[in-house]
Parts: sequence; C-alpha cells; structure tokens
Amino acid sequence: MKIIPKKIDNLNIYPPPSKSQTLRALTFALLAKGKSIIYNYLNSPDTYTMIKAIRSLGANVKIFKKKIEVIGTDGYLTSKSKIIDSENSGIVFRFISALIALLDTPISITGDLSIKKNRVISPLIKGLKQLKVSINKTVPLTIKGPMIPNKIYISGKDSQPISALLIATSFSKGKETEIFVKNSGEKPWIDLTLSWFNFLNIKYEKKEYFYYKTFSNTKINGFEKIIESDFSSIYYPIIYALINNLNATINIDFSSLGGDKKLISILQEMNANIDIKKDKILIRKGSKLKNKKIDVNDFIDALPILSVLGCFIDGETILYNAAIAKKKESNRINAMYTELKKMGANIKKKKDGLIIKKSFLKGAHLYSHKDHRITMSLIIAALSAKKDSFIENTSSIKKSYPHFLKDFNL
Repeated sequence: MKIIPKKIDNLNIYPPPSKSQTLRALTFALLAKGKSIIYNYLNSPDTYTMIKAIRSLGANVKIFKKKIEVIGTDGYLTSKSKIIDSENSGIVFRFISALIALLDTPISITGDLSIKKNRVISPLIKGLKQLKVSINKTVPLTIKGPMIPNKIYISGKDSQPISALLIATSFSKGKETEIFVKNSGEKPWIDLTLSWFNFLNIKYEKKEYFYYKTFSNTKINGFEKIIESDFSSIYYPIIYALINNLNATINIDFSSLGGDKKLISILQEMNANIDIKKDKILIRKGSKLKNKKIDVNDFIDALPILSVLGCFIDGETILYNAAIAKKKESNRINAMYTELKKMGANIKKKKDGLIIKKSFLKGAHLYSHKDHRITMSLIIAALSAKKDSFIENTSSIKKSYPHFLKDFNL
C-alpha cells in the first residue's frame, strides 16, 4: 500500500468495538445456560475464529449484522471436532485450550505460525499439567482432561494464560483451585476478565495480582451485553493528531472498561492537550510534548504507536518493561526498531523496550510483519513523514480496526 503524507484536521473518530471484550463475551456465552445476545460485536477474523471454536464445543451460534446470538452449553461442553484452529488469535488459542481441558475426550488445537513459534504458551501448559491434564509441549497441542482442581504456580508475564485458567477452573468439577502468580504483568487485562466474573456473579477471591481462588461447578445464565469501544484503537488517531498539531475528536465513553485506558493520563503528563468529556476525548492543537520514561506494561499493545510518537518529541523517550511485546503477533520491539530505522529514526533496541530520540522521518519501503498494530503504527508514521512510503501486507488491520483506512481517507 502506498502512503502519501498528509494532514487531516478535525478527525471525528468512532472507534471499533473491543476485540478483547467480544471474545470474552463469546467465551462466557458458550458456558452459559440459555441464550446470550452480544450487541455491537467486532467484525473481525478473530471473532469468527472464536465462533467456530465455541461451535466445536457445543454452542449454537447465529450471526446477524448488529448482534450475535449464542445458545450456550450450561457448562456441559461437547467435542464436535477433533481439532480446533485458533488461526492468529492468542485469546482463542489460550481460552479454548483451557476449556478443552474440562473434557475427558482428547482434542487438538493449532494456530498460525505466530501461535506455533512466537506466542507464550508454556505457562498455560504448566498450569494445566498441575491440574492433572494430559497435554504435550508444542503446537498443535493435544489436550485431554478433565482437569482436577488443585494449586497452580504460574508465571504471569502474559495475562492470557491467567485469564484462561481463571475461567476454566471456575467451570471444573470438584472444589476450589488456587492460582499463585509470579511476575504478574498486563494487569488491566486480568481486571477485564474479572469484570466479567463480577457481571455474571462468578465467585472468586483475589489478593493483589499474585493470588486467586476460583470455585468449581459455576453456573451462569444467558446474558445480554453491548460491547464497548476499544481503547487500544484510539491511540492511532490521537497520536496522529498530536504529532501533526491537529484537532481530533474520539467518540468514546471514558467510563467504560479498557486495558489501555491508563495511557491517556500518561499522554497528559507529557503535556498532550487532551480534554476528557463523558462521551468523547478532544485533542486540540498546541501541545508542547515532552519526553518521558514510560513503563508500557499496562498498555503493552501501545508500544508500536508510542515508538512513533517518540520520533516527534525533543529529547529521549524510553519505553521499558515491554519484554512481553516480543511474544505477540510479531516481535514488536524488533519490528518497530527495524521499520523506523528504515525511515531514519534515531532509535535503539533494548532487552525490554526501545529508546527513541527526535527524528526526521522520511518515506521508505516498509514491512508490516503481518501484525495489525505494527501496520497501523507504520501508517501513522508514513502519513507524518517526508515523502511517500510503501507498506507491504496491510490486510492484518481488519483484526482489530476494520475501518481504520476509511477513517484516515486511505
């Protein structure tokens, strides 16, 4: 895709629905008794991958333009397929792997190259083995339960195995499971999962982010849920407006849940001219941005776009505590270092992040690494650079922000 630099003033953005919330809604709808209705779902490949997966475990799913209806299993999963393909979705892979472990029938689960080679899977495997589940060590995984409630000791650098185990153990047969977590990270995403526990009245206990207790034999009824807008997606237009000294309006309910919500306050600390209203975020011209050392772990998906921001700020912007970003759809630290270097960025790669100094970006031939967040971040960089750029393989955008190109008139 060819990108010609341009400035679009007064962007008026309606962010897409949350991918994380859509996939969690489908997961709990599978486990519920009766009908659940999910409104405003994200129209994404990951959504359809999760739908295929929950159908394989017994859910009856009907898809409409503005809603998804799911007849759940009341916790009685079935094995309609011998193998489930999670494709490019880490949430589908981890959540469904844990749910397969409730069954006494072996089922295999696989995924694309990023699932097989780059994603963190060992904590989930170790956790399931401590629940007496039969499971191998490499993808495709062949999993046979049923899990037996027990104590689990697990690394929490990646939040998804923790969320997966919290959900699955709540629907196991037996008593309670205790989960002891070391090196807990991505904490807002654990909060997102537990918000569903609160919404559905699922009992649990929690001490900070290092200890959880779940209680087996959980029963939930079907529910109705409107999926909220995605905070992870709003930072592309926000940062585009900031680095180009433009106005923008982001239409989003700031009281809604979002793992990346905390980043707004970080940008304000950097002197971003951002005004938060009840149902919108206003970005106004005139920001005199200052550099900052940023712990990005709580909004890890923002590392790529923050590395672009750093190129436009005087001094040195440091992004740290981001080692888990190496284990996403791509190695995001390496990807942004490589591609921004092509554009002339003054950037250094560290073990757990990036150091970026103010740079004058120029157009270049760039590669998306088949990663939606890398792709969108590079497009923002290219729109803000001198001279045209070409970005290879931009189709991954539809994973989380289907109308991104339309929003930027591309």
